[in-house]
Amino acid sequence: MSDDLLSGASAAPDSYSAASIEVLEGLEPVRKRPGMYIGGTDERALHHLVAEILDNAMDEAVAGHASRIEVELLADQTVIVRDNGRGIPVDPHPKFPGKSALEVILCTLHAGGKFTEGAYQTSGGLHGVGASVVNALSDRMVVEVARNRELWRQSFSRGIPQGPVEKIGPAPNRRGTTVSFHADEQIFGHNRLKPARVMRMVKSKAYLHSGVEIRWRTGIDDGETPTEAIFHFPGGLSDYLNEQLGTASTYADRPFAGHVEFRERFGVPGKVEWAINWTPARDGFIQSYCNTVPTPEGGTHESGFWTAILKGIRAYGELTKNRKAENITRDDLLTGGCALVSCFIAEPEFVGQTKDRLATTEAARLVEGAVRDHFDNWLAADTKSAGAILDFLVLRAEERLRRRQEKETQRKSATKKLRLPGKLVDCSATSREGTEIFIVEGDSAGGSAKAARDRTTQALLPLRGKVLNVLGAASSKLSQNAELSDLCQALGVGMGSRFNIDDLRYDKVIIMTDADVDGAHIASLLMTFFFTQMRPLIDKGHLYLACPPLYRLTQGAARVYVADDAEKEAWLAKGLGGKGKIDVQRFKGLGEMDAKDLKDTTMNAATRKLIRVRIADEEGGETADLVERLMGKKPELRFQYISENARFVEELDV
Repeated sequence: MSDDLLSGASAAPDSYSAASIEVLEGLEPVRKRPGMYIGGTDERALHHLVAEILDNAMDEAVAGHASRIEVELLADQTVIVRDNGRGIPVDPHPKFPGKSALEVILCTLHAGGKFTEGAYQTSGGLHGVGASVVNALSDRMVVEVARNRELWRQSFSRGIPQGPVEKIGPAPNRRGTTVSFHADEQIFGHNRLKPARVMRMVKSKAYLHSGVEIRWRTGIDDGETPTEAIFHFPGGLSDYLNEQLGTASTYADRPFAGHVEFRERFGVPGKVEWAINWTPARDGFIQSYCNTVPTPEGGTHESGFWTAILKGIRAYGELTKNRKAENITRDDLLTGGCALVSCFIAEPEFVGQTKDRLATTEAARLVEGAVRDHFDNWLAADTKSAGAILDFLVLRAEERLRRRQEKETQRKSATKKLRLPGKLVDCSATSREGTEIFIVEGDSAGGSAKAARDRTTQALLPLRGKVLNVLGAASSKLSQNAELSDLCQALGVGMGSRFNIDDLRYDKVIIMTDADVDGAHIASLLMTFFFTQMRPLIDKGHLYLACPPLYRLTQGAARVYVADDAEKEAWLAKGLGGKGKIDVQRFKGLGEMDAKDLKDTTMNAATRKLIRVRIADEEGGETADLVERLMGKKPELRFQYISENARFVEELDV
């Protein structure tokens, strides 16, 4: 079955048979590999459980069936989410007569009301795995449904029903669904839900749908988060943006804000709402959502929004005879541009179950078409604000072009100075835009990468051995370290207080190490260096991890590359589609891969996968503490962390 996770037992080739294939039933795959469903078992994944249940309640509100949601975080870490919607159906499911629809939804992957046409026009969850995943990863869950003036209840533990759905009694004045769950410490360890983080999530949902009132309550007093609050924002995203900007001065007295129903404009269900203003007081940002689900990695709806704004501001510049407006780019819009975008579309396609990025191609066209005309009209109606914004963006564009010209000159002179035989292999591009530098371990990996790279935009810097652990090292030791000195010189930047993001010579800095324990250690040392000495490089989205494969599987003319043992065993079980025996080659290092393999799997922008290294604002302090515990000079802290978390490790590659 497509929902089953196949994994082969470790055995000699002649004992590998059908009996070696383990089939995980029901929700077992979720508990076996929670990272596949919620992105990991860390604090971020733990809070994602709350988001999944809250999203279901929000879907009822957006569909017009609920007007009130209550979210409560108890002192024992139990979460309760109530809505006054229609209530999950409790009658027997037609395909499973012995089970209620409620049990099927909570205990079966890919089961839910989001598949049925007409049930929800727009929804945050379309894969039917959200509630069942939360159930699987909770040591206890209780669901109460008030439907047709009657109250029903069913309890679960780690995805297993503790009995059938029970009729509790009449409920003449109640309707909707109440979900109570407690995350399983066997999965999430010592991670804890934080009231401030949960409340921010709750508050943002209220901004995203002006028709809902969300009541917040917590039994945890952290000294900063209100124990009770009611969130209802008739102004929607406009209210949200005004709160985000606070008292900061802006170029427009009021933000450019609005909403458009797609059905009225394009004849399809859904809508888009937006708010944007520019300020000299802070860096720009964009927060985007699809069907109330945050999309921190952006996606097609963001692209459509920025395209509309860029075309609109350039057209206004042409209208006012300001020729310099044609030099404005999307990067200039982001300088001081603070934007919120929320779209609702039918059957959205996300990248990954955690829905960090929207991939629906049609969303770009819908959002651009909806926003563009309104922006043109807004600029024409408020010429004072339009002129101030245009002047600001033109100045930003001129400054960017000047910096680029200076950087091209500096790059040419710096390239002449960087005579590092066997070290930096530079690219030929004269500007930073679109360039990449791969930091690789060893000359042998560097040799393969050199042949696989795009000479125009991709540079290489091979490192010999493991770099210095910068935590606890004296500044003089850092500056005298040859590997770190070469790295700084290649990047064109200094360390610590001398770091300037404008001096960075490459658009992407990509750590490319072997897919083994040593490679992971080198990558962690490099990330520690960048985190402590070049933090803005991470914050501005320039640091990435390459994802080289661990295995190459060949069966006749068929060939696939896989990242881990689980994926390898799945391919071994179902075959590659070729003829004969499947040949398995494990790459002990990047140096073992020929240039074509390395290019196709790891370096070609069209076929590779990159992981962006990023730190959420609210987690910065916690990240610093974790880095200190794992990479610092106090072994007792490292031992404590390993002791506390060792039982959560699923597999080791030693």
